[in-house]
Amino acid sequence: MSEVFASVEDVVAALRPAAPVHCLRPHVIEANARHFTSLFPGDVLYAVKCNDDARVLRALHAGGIRHFDTASLAEVATVAASCPDAVCHYMHPVKSREAVATAYAEFGVRCFALDHPDELRKILEATGHAEDLTLVVRLEVPPTRSICDLSGKFGVDEEGAAALLRAIRASGNRCGLTFHVGSLCLDPDGFRLAIAAAGRAFDLSGVALRLLDVGGGFPAAYVGVEPPSLTDYIAAIETAAEKLGWPATFALQSEPGRALVVGGASVVVRVELRRDDALYLNDGVFGSLSELKFDGLILPMRVVRPGRGVEAATAPFRLFGPTCDSSDAMPGPFWLPADVRQGDWIEIGQLGAYGQVLRTRFNGFYPEATVIARDAPLLPTAAMRPTAVAQRSAA
Repeated sequence: MSEVFASVEDVVAALRPAAPVHCLRPHVIEANARHFTSLFPGDVLYAVKCNDDARVLRALHAGGIRHFDTASLAEVATVAASCPDAVCHYMHPVKSREAVATAYAEFGVRCFALDHPDELRKILEATGHAEDLTLVVRLEVPPTRSICDLSGKFGVDEEGAAALLRAIRASGNRCGLTFHVGSLCLDPDGFRLAIAAAGRAFDLSGVALRLLDVGGGFPAAYVGVEPPSLTDYIAAIETAAEKLGWPATFALQSEPGRALVVGGASVVVRVELRRDDALYLNDGVFGSLSELKFDGLILPMRVVRPGRGVEAATAPFRLFGPTCDSSDAMPGPFWLPADVRQGDWIEIGQLGAYGQVLRTRFNGFYPEATVIARDAPLLPTAAMRPTAVAQRSAA
């Protein structure tokens, strides 16, 4: 049972934590789920890879999510334990034969993704040549304006997808197409282009379109990154899908992850040393903060200093994590109160996605503590210097 606090200030005042503390906000996650499911015209599959905490899954379920995009047998089992009435979709294009067999026989999974003829053969053999499957082909799509391109590892071209669709139909199973426009897609037109590619693949196949999974990539706001509204993305998807005959001939589904949970958690870290413009923290890229280095994102931050005021003037800082590895560095610039000092706590927001699941135990530094916070999420504001982020991106 997690401790519950009214606010992050109360967390710091009560615990004065010497180690990082994750502050979950299930009420935010539930509200996000309700909002997304109210807008998207089909099944919404939460991408479990973003955050598999049972409290997160239950909050999503409370918000109306009944379908989950899983990438491993462990994720399937986690969802089954947290939300027994949920439907798992095994959307990783490459799976072990044993995982397919167990997911099918023990957990009732009937939807599997693939992008290669050998994977199709594996799925059919592992399920005893079942004919009650939905087999979804992962399509390679044109590059989009996304922060993280995901096109290099999975996906088959339109002709290859068409051949797989014909083979799935011959197996007696229901077929569909899916794609991923890239993580944090900043242009709704990326979905239009991908859906057009899906339409061409189906035309080549001669197979009737029954299911189109538009994947993930729905963005969230960061410092200096203000994407279009979710309604713009939904409108682009609906307009493109209508040109292919939706909703009369096929169903839509999506796989949001970040958009549902990113604002649902923050982490409270402590400054262990200040050296000029460098702050040494008790968490870093091997812990909760890997996105600050690898995705080039600036997360919202604020100093939490119980009982003492915080200087209004801000200054740019570099951040370093606690490990002995010199790559445990986050160059920023991160704008924080100019008087930030050793012993101060910093709340770092927008960490509901990937902040917990990417943690390692390197050097023995592992942020394990998690509490529930009932306050509003820490979101980006204009005062957090988005212009500095733009200058960094242009450099």
